[in-house]
Amino acid sequence: MTKARGDVTAEAASAMNRLLSALGSGPVRGLPPVERWNPPFCGDLDMRIAADGTWFYLGTPIGRPALVKLFSSVLKREGDDYFLVTPVEKVGIKVEDAPLQAVEMAVEGEGDQRSIAFRTSTDDLVTVGPDNALRFERAANEGVKPCVHVRRGLWARLTRALTYDLLALGEISESDGQAQFGIAAGGLFHVVAPASEIEGL
Repeated sequence: MTKARGDVTAEAASAMNRLLSALGSGPVRGLPPVERWNPPFCGDLDMRIAADGTWFYLGTPIGRPALVKLFSSVLKREGDDYFLVTPVEKVGIKVEDAPLQAVEMAVEGEGDQRSIAFRTSTDDLVTVGPDNALRFERAANEGVKPCVHVRRGLWARLTRALTYDLLALGEISESDGQAQFGIAAGGLFHVVAPASEIEGL
């Protein structure tokens, strides 16, 4: 039976209330195993993550970092869609760009031995490597937009300042028989663009 829109909205609001209640139940220890949860869909929340990483609910920025951190811990991606999930329900949210944002970077070593670590605005800590690769997108009039994989198909967009700092580590190396501009980190060479194109970055 198809649910009326009002019923779906009420269920989504109820899910929001339960998530808020979870915040008061004590500190979250580790990340919830959302990849193992497959609850029924309960509708969409009027919640979105803006391109700059700000979370909004009912059009208003969520000002409590602890609440944003809670929501990010139960964020799940399925294809191109994003949901907040509990063991018993799932609600949809909108994501304008990447769902997470990298706000700090630490670098140690050089070349193949270089280690690059990031902290996101929701306090995820990730070190670049085989499971946490760098990805570089090109957008018209925006240059390079780097992301780092955080977990479970969730990527963090680097701030503009971090983008400049990261690209400053770039070098040219042969990859697949072609000169490529990229970043060496975590034992891998993360290609940004063909060397012939770096003047346009």
